[in-house]
Amino acid sequence: MTNAPHAPLKPGTAPPLPPRSHFLEVLLVFTRLGLTSFGGPVAHLGYFREEFVHRRRWLDEHNYADLVALCQFLPGPASSQVGMALGISRAGLWGALAAWLGFTLPSAIVLVVFALGVTAVGDLGNAGWLQGLKIVAVAVVARAVLGMAKTLTPDRARAALALGAAITVLLLPTTFIQVLVILAAGLIGWRFLPGAGLVGGAELPLALSRRLGGAFLGLFGLLLVGLPLLRQTVGGPFLSVFDSFYRAGSLVFGGGHVVLPLLEAEVVPPGWVTRDAFLAGYGATQAVPGPLFTFSAYLGAVSQVGLNRFVAAAVASVAIFLPSFLLVAGALPFWNALRTRPTVQSALRGVNAGVVGILLAALYTPVFTAAVATPLDFALVLGAFALLEYAKLPPWLVVALSALMGGLLL
Repeated sequence: MTNAPHAPLKPGTAPPLPPRSHFLEVLLVFTRLGLTSFGGPVAHLGYFREEFVHRRRWLDEHNYADLVALCQFLPGPASSQVGMALGISRAGLWGALAAWLGFTLPSAIVLVVFALGVTAVGDLGNAGWLQGLKIVAVAVVARAVLGMAKTLTPDRARAALALGAAITVLLLPTTFIQVLVILAAGLIGWRFLPGAGLVGGAELPLALSRRLGGAFLGLFGLLLVGLPLLRQTVGGPFLSVFDSFYRAGSLVFGGGHVVLPLLEAEVVPPGWVTRDAFLAGYGATQAVPGPLFTFSAYLGAVSQVGLNRFVAAAVASVAIFLPSFLLVAGALPFWNALRTRPTVQSALRGVNAGVVGILLAALYTPVFTAAVATPLDFALVLGAFALLEYAKLPPWLVVALSALMGGLLL
């Protein structure tokens, strides 16, 4: 259920926060997103912004940008972590679970079915409907960048900072460059963008104490160190799978694609998964919505490790996402308190401008370059953008229409 429309807000004013919702509401909205959010992590952030900032008004633009900035710092899948943070702000820890289940299960189930041999759809690489889904992702990301730029880069200084961040990321596309760009943008904001007299977003409604947050961070570190020791001393297929996928989820920066070499090193050399099966699953993962980390469900289901296929898929999926849950739930109570301080707000103004620049760079590559190769592709992008921006159609409907048009025309 959506909230009733609100009157236009004055600049710098946070929208009134709706009353806390329940597990089922969060589960339902994230399940819909898990079924329709094609295009990768950057596109997911665009879908989230449209759904939760504009349509449901669960939080304002500043709060959303702050969450994105925090999750860029943390290892793991940024879009899934933003989803967990949104679930926590709406319905506590149960909300994080609901957000993860809804956003992850649809694609995980499809990939497990694929792993079991249901491949009648054949090669998806040249499917017209899949090309249509890539095209709508361009429109979604473009709209998100445009909207966030209007709010988060309203002056020349922050606009220049965003452009500098975009240029840097495009010229130096390395794993850690995004983190370094955000750090540099924060330092510039702290030094040159004083926060006096400027209003940020309202404080996120979190029912998490710092003590509980510290416990989650401690558990994250304990598992990272303790699981390899248990694996060596106790052994067994369950601990082997859990340890391998937990470490992969703990040590990856830079998005879902960066986890691929980590996963390959864990499952191919020991003989759990053949290289051909690994590559086939990766290809199938490109054709499903939701986070790329659901590739873990496929790998668990095809692994020859001594566990039931469904059990292995579940263990791998839980293990690879568990670090993200512990880090987000652990960091949010401290982040929510820090971000209200004037000096931190100044730094966040720089960080948010840097995030806009990073999204602008991602709009070009990989989103635009992967989807637009012909004038017809670009025409369909413009049409999808118009339906979102001017016709105000819901994203899921535009996704469906783009898939249909792709199937008919491409």
